[in-house]
Amino acid sequence: MTSHPRTGFEHEYPFPSKFIELDGLRYHYVDEGRGEALLCVHGNPTWSFAWRNLIKGLSREYRVIAVDHIGCGFSDKPQHYDYTLARHIDNLSRFIAALDLNRVTLLAHDWGGAIGLGAATRMPERFARYVLFNTAAFRSRRIPLRIAVCRWPLLGLLGVRGLNLFARAALRMAVCRHERMTAPVRAGYLAPYGNWSDRVAILRFVQDIPMTTSHPSYQTLVDLEGSLPAIADRPMLFVWGERDWCFTPAFLDEFLRRFPRAKALRLPAAGHYVFEDAHEEIIPFVREFLRGHPIDGA
Repeated sequence: MTSHPRTGFEHEYPFPSKFIELDGLRYHYVDEGRGEALLCVHGNPTWSFAWRNLIKGLSREYRVIAVDHIGCGFSDKPQHYDYTLARHIDNLSRFIAALDLNRVTLLAHDWGGAIGLGAATRMPERFARYVLFNTAAFRSRRIPLRIAVCRWPLLGLLGVRGLNLFARAALRMAVCRHERMTAPVRAGYLAPYGNWSDRVAILRFVQDIPMTTSHPSYQTLVDLEGSLPAIADRPMLFVWGERDWCFTPAFLDEFLRRFPRAKALRLPAAGHYVFEDAHEEIIPFVREFLRGHPIDGA
């Protein structure tokens, strides 16, 4: 397969593209380094580009794999597709099986937390450690207004898909250190979402937030929440930008209530895109966590 054009951000994201096929669709990923597998799972409206600094920093010692969900990044973007939490979990599970990944450390952010943990609780024997960044995997009654309005039928359609407002706004609202959002970084985040068709999954992710019991993804989230105790004995690290207005520190507190043995790196000057605001602090902390929790038999 040939790589997608990377005009304007080629130095930020220099990794060769790889693909597997899922039901006739190309599922894109990057695979850098050798050794124990670190699997990076992004959220919305990002893609594997968000992990680039961690890939560069950790692939010297580990095999770092970062996927793009169907509809995101350099993966195919079908217009009529089951863009639900259950489908994304199934896709990631099939990817893990296809690459025969074992003793995996999950790194997940935003929607990637529910998707990654969904796969991990489905095949726990393949996972060894967890590093979670500003995410959730349980029900919440809270949805920020600025996200809720994107679910309104007309505004969501025109704003998110027509004007790319969700992805563009995140470049400011999800970071605290705005000087880091240089032209190449902004270009990288926006590159896969250049037109109406390319933005289908961004809107569908927003619509897939299950706020009522009748929502198609509500039961999937309930089942995931119920399965979390099964992984409570595994080493777990939470990395949290405390100035995140979406996944606030209250979500971290709930995770720590459920996983009292977990470690936490609280970053009071970082926002939702915590890997942009604080990757220099995150990389050595994650490396220390991994070294401090060696995998049996590795």
